[in-house]
Amino acid sequence: MNTISSISAFHRLLSLPEPKHPLVSVINLSESIFLEDEVWKGFVNRFYCVALKRDAKGKIRYGQQHYDYDKGVLSFTAPNQVQYLDWHNMECGSGYLLIFHEDFLLKHPLANTISGFGFFSYAVNEALHLSEDEENNLIDILHKIDKECQYIDRHTQEIILSQIDLLLSYSNRFYERQFITRKNNNHQLLVKFERFLNHYFDDEQSAEKGLLTVHQIAEAMNLSPNYLSDLLRIHTGQNTQQHIHEKLINKAKEKLSTTDLSVSEIAYILGFEHSQSFSTLFKKKTKMSPLEFRQSFN
Repeated sequence: MNTISSISAFHRLLSLPEPKHPLVSVINLSESIFLEDEVWKGFVNRFYCVALKRDAKGKIRYGQQHYDYDKGVLSFTAPNQVQYLDWHNMECGSGYLLIFHEDFLLKHPLANTISGFGFFSYAVNEALHLSEDEENNLIDILHKIDKECQYIDRHTQEIILSQIDLLLSYSNRFYERQFITRKNNNHQLLVKFERFLNHYFDDEQSAEKGLLTVHQIAEAMNLSPNYLSDLLRIHTGQNTQQHIHEKLINKAKEKLSTTDLSVSEIAYILGFEHSQSFSTLFKKKTKMSPLEFRQSFN
């Protein structure tokens, strides 16, 4: 697998001169030409990419997802994800790429908080569609970053990362709006999610399948784990793991109050390998042990 390890290497692959800063760059797509290079057939890079684009065309595979490069206006990719690009049919169009190396975040709070922006792991068919004012606002931020790249001193990292943080915060707002405005489609996903949970915990064979995980349910719904959690959080106030725990605790309460099954048997039925793990979670969520809950019904 090919690795694009530096901003300079990426510039060369887009027929661009050396970047102003070794760890961050704002690329004007109208000035870029993808070189015919074998690297595009399968590569990972070491930097984050925020693409703000118009009239772009082409096919890319990012992680396990295939998508059209021309869908949406604003899209995101994270470091160390396998990508495949059909450069023969790529048209850059107009717009900008903000790329910043993962090392540029070192010793800055954004290094810890950037993982909270779930859109870096979304398929780009969920790219943002922006109004003209919103797009111009982000372009202004990109211009400030580009200008600051000319001044490499002890203030540069802090100033640029504060602008990147601002751009990502705006993007987060736009994503939440996009979730909310897609009510019909999202309603169908929420119904599908609820049906999956009910079926899983009602299945007599669930014990053999083990404890339900966020990745299992996301894969079954053909969504990324982060996307599913953000969708649920915005519409229900809880992420995927919280929903799983809620359903699991409700099933446990049902078994404890209506059957004579032991705590260990109930834990096994719900998919726990160790009953102590079940008891710990139950007490954390209800402030009572499973036996104390059962006794409250006697």
